[in-house]
Amino acid sequence: MSKVFTEITRLSDKDCFYIVERHKTEFTYPLHRHKEFELNFIQNGKGVRRIVGDSVEEIGDYELVLVGGADLEHVWEQGSCHSKDIREITIQFSGDIFGNELLSKNQFASIRRMLKRAEHGLAFSISSIMKVYSTLDDIANENERFVQFLKSLYILYELSVSEDARVLASSSFAHSGRVGESRRVEKVKQYINEHYAKPLKLEDLAGLVGMSPVAFSRFFRQRTGRTLSEYIVEIRLGYAARMLVDSTKNISEICYECGFNNLSNFNRTFKAKRRYTPRDFRAMFKKNKVIV
Repeated sequence: MSKVFTEITRLSDKDCFYIVERHKTEFTYPLHRHKEFELNFIQNGKGVRRIVGDSVEEIGDYELVLVGGADLEHVWEQGSCHSKDIREITIQFSGDIFGNELLSKNQFASIRRMLKRAEHGLAFSISSIMKVYSTLDDIANENERFVQFLKSLYILYELSVSEDARVLASSSFAHSGRVGESRRVEKVKQYINEHYAKPLKLEDLAGLVGMSPVAFSRFFRQRTGRTLSEYIVEIRLGYAARMLVDSTKNISEICYECGFNNLSNFNRTFKAKRRYTPRDFRAMFKKNKVIV
């Protein structure tokens, strides 16, 4: 089985942040992961293809993504971008820089929540990008490291209080649960994660938390913003995407092992949700992987 290239970043043990600005005409770095958090800003990159976990999207003129978690694969590749001056600012930092004691303080509550969500990758809207743009514009050229630290912290805070950050990778692909859920929702989600390959009935799931099917269906949607069936499909697709990337099993095997009972429906649903067929999705990851 192949493994994704694990990057050893340039962040030293004596620094809080590693900050670098680059101007390039193309993206050549392979699919990779690293234990550090990474905030990546891209300007003039319309058409670049971004892969974070099982999320594959084409970016616009401005891009700002926060990636965390040692097992979350990610890459930016050229895609259909023809820009001759792509600007990229990367800020890397360890999750340990704040320490558990500092991160538990009230003033860091929003940053703490954001870092947890970043285990799936977070994409920020253009309005959030514009709020921190001037600071990003300055930070790479700031010579005083303490000022760099303060500006980096300011950026993280401003992004943490934005209400439109969008989670990218599915929880089953990223091997990380979502935060801020009720105990009943968490209990049902845990059961789904453990039994996704088997038939899952609304009546049985509602019974786990002592609710009627109708009441639980409404409760689940209110708490998660999705129907129960939508969530089950998302979890199964996440596991299927992970198996496409990490195993050599054929697509038919993966289909049935992930709880789908019809190959045509699996292919159609996967393409609708992931924008690629299972075969093309696997080929894309294989192309970007580096064997280590």
